[in-house]
Amino acid sequence: MSRHAPLVTLLLTLGLPAANAKVRLGDTLPTHPWESGQRELVVIYAGGCGDMGELWDAALSSGLPVRAVFAEGDLGRTVGAPVQPWQGQEATAFARQLRVAQYPTILLVEGGRLINVWEGEVPGDLGE
Repeated sequence: MSRHAPLVTLLLTLGLPAANAKVRLGDTLPTHPWESGQRELVVIYAGGCGDMGELWDAALSSGLPVRAVFAEGDLGRTVGAPVQPWQGQEATAFARQLRVAQYPTILLVEGGRLINVWEGEVPGDLGE
């Protein structure tokens, strides 16, 4: 991971939004339990996402605040997130209001509005 521009590296690693994404850029986030910052990443995931270690490393290396939303499944059967996830019926409703089509989904949010989205598996090597 580049130490000079971690956000740029994360964006290049994740690539362009998937063509089948239903989440709409420019939309505001539905109701959530955190204070929105100027720019932040929201990682929405579910049981069955598999090993997300490299994804979490890339997100945390971005230099942005990272929010975790566990939307579906049994949290006890999922590898833990490095940040405390929001979970339960409200978290599921949040993901459904956004029309998340695939987990994990990463949202780049600025001022409470979606400016980029990546859904599904993250392609490529997240190493240096």
